[in-house]
Amino acid sequence: MSRIGKRPIPIPSKVTIDIKGQHITVKGPKGTLEREISNLIQVSQQGDTLEVVPENNSRTARQRHGLSRTLIANMVEGVSKGFEKRLQIQGVGYRAQAQGRKLTLNVGYSKPVEMDMPEGIQVAVEKNTEVILSGIDKEVVGNTAARIRAVRPPEPYKGKGIRYLGEMVRRKAGKTGK
Repeated sequence: MSRIGKRPIPIPSKVTIDIKGQHITVKGPKGTLEREISNLIQVSQQGDTLEVVPENNSRTARQRHGLSRTLIANMVEGVSKGFEKRLQIQGVGYRAQAQGRKLTLNVGYSKPVEMDMPEGIQVAVEKNTEVILSGIDKEVVGNTAARIRAVRPPEPYKGKGIRYLGEMVRRKAGKTGK
């Protein structure tokens, strides 16, 4: 049995959870999230905690046990606190601008790269070089951050590019001239 799956999920006071078969709806002060979980997993609410239990002891049920618990816990945390990812832009002349739901990146290409943010994601830019993404769905926030980073990943020689805040990029020595 999964050690992560065994842990109960605490429910904050402002969050309500509705379980209808395999469909789970989580409502909180930041918004509402819904998810269908596997038929091999049973979720029950006991007081102010949620218990996730596998239906049987099959390999697939054991695999989905910890995953389902983590997905539900992320939904509860998202509607109560929210999630945030920070990206840092490094390079001479590299900068970002946010206008409503659009992010414009000037990262060394001949034209600026414009990206539309998905529904539920707020984008802000600090000091022209730090992009802050926030939202209630951890999966969408992480995926959007990865898409932005993929526009110009950090390169190992000069370190220029878009990286997560705090990400370490291994630097390589360049050619030595004689």
